[in-house]
Amino acid sequence: MASVTTTQVPGMTGDFDNTLDDGVSKAPLVLGEATFREVTRKICRVAEAPRAPLAWYVAFAISTALVGVLGAMITYAVFTGVGVWGNNSPVFWGFPIINFVFWVGLAHAGTFISAILLLFRQKWRTGINRFAEATTVFAVVCAGLFPGIHVGRPWFAYWMAPIPNVMGAWPNFYSPLLWDAIAVFTYTNVSLLFWYVGMIPDLATFRDRSKTRLRHTVYGILAMGWRGSAKHWQLYERTILILAGLATALVLGVSSTVSTDFAVSQLPGWHETIFPPYFTVGAIFSGFALVLALAIPARELFGLKDLITKRHLDNLAKITLVMGSIVTYIYMMEFFIAYYSGNGYEQFAYLTRIMGPYWRMGWLILFCNCLVPQIFWFKFARTTWWLALPAALLCLVGMWSERFVIIITVLNRDFLPSAWHNYAPTWVDWLTFAGSIGLFFTLFLLFCRFLPMIAMSEVKAILPQAEGHVHDDSTAGAAGH
Repeated sequence: MASVTTTQVPGMTGDFDNTLDDGVSKAPLVLGEATFREVTRKICRVAEAPRAPLAWYVAFAISTALVGVLGAMITYAVFTGVGVWGNNSPVFWGFPIINFVFWVGLAHAGTFISAILLLFRQKWRTGINRFAEATTVFAVVCAGLFPGIHVGRPWFAYWMAPIPNVMGAWPNFYSPLLWDAIAVFTYTNVSLLFWYVGMIPDLATFRDRSKTRLRHTVYGILAMGWRGSAKHWQLYERTILILAGLATALVLGVSSTVSTDFAVSQLPGWHETIFPPYFTVGAIFSGFALVLALAIPARELFGLKDLITKRHLDNLAKITLVMGSIVTYIYMMEFFIAYYSGNGYEQFAYLTRIMGPYWRMGWLILFCNCLVPQIFWFKFARTTWWLALPAALLCLVGMWSERFVIIITVLNRDFLPSAWHNYAPTWVDWLTFAGSIGLFFTLFLLFCRFLPMIAMSEVKAILPQAEGHVHDDSTAGAAGH
């Protein structure tokens, strides 16, 4: 294969901060020495380094400890009973469903960035799409954990699978909870395929650069015989487009299905047709906040500022702002509809959110989800990490609180005051949730250490050299089209 020179490309070098005068939106997507060889080196050095940064080991130790806590809490709940949770009459849905909806929402940004922006040919996605896809897979894993333990008898969790029901031995297939199981299972499969297939050319690069027999064997198996031939690229691009189309539909379908769990009920505060778009927008909002919160430390920790630039952070913050504004509009519409309906039960459900026993969380939602994203109107806030990172984390806090308020405030104030009962999560609930966070970060940190964080083949495709179809002799798989 022809070798490419290391001549720097005009307009693709220099200090990024100097480009801010011309507008972040027009800044180059790849900084520094923008050659095929240099892109390969920058991305591969993270996995090829003999030791990870010290901060990685500290974070990994904390996350694995939380995974141990998660295992202990699940074991304790299985052998003792779900009474160790705060769930009680009339609040039968507590932390397990709150955390399930929260993690499903976080999974949507990866699919949005990878699939929808791919279909719309948005080049700026190339620097962040790979680890955004990873967040989708890992968040779905955390989400699927909670329905499995919430059934009370997790050894019967396989009843949630779409097994033929001819003999009537299985649960009701008209139940929205089974719709959840089928939707999440489908979403997991498509997201996993989309993530893995996209990595195949880069895994071939890792295989060809491996210096030990073990690494060569492992990456060789994962690369599935990729040679970078024209036929391979043709099949690869066709498969990616098909999976992107499926994933795009699932972005809308999964959140709509989860929201239908609530909307098909007759309870005031849930029985609303606005729930499917409400949950979808909220999911994309929280997902982009998560990707923004992960991109900032990742580019600092692994030295990827030339590939994950401030332009990427700027675009992520802009979409977070747009989705946060839509969420604010939906909040306003919910209160207006409750007022305009003249239904006392509906009005009471929404007054309870800001004046009831959980009023602090109700106002926290309005602050985190409505006011905090407005800081992204300012370019300085979008491109300054010490402003963007806390804002993204506050958005995540607000979206988790929203799930809590939506579920708890509707259930704890039933139609009869004699049935009212406040919900209080137990220490088991909190530690289980913390353990799920540890599970997510354990998987994410392992991914960052041993797999390509950034899609080399896609980054190279947007470089000027790619127009000449020149291949880099340092890799057989991800050099370019």
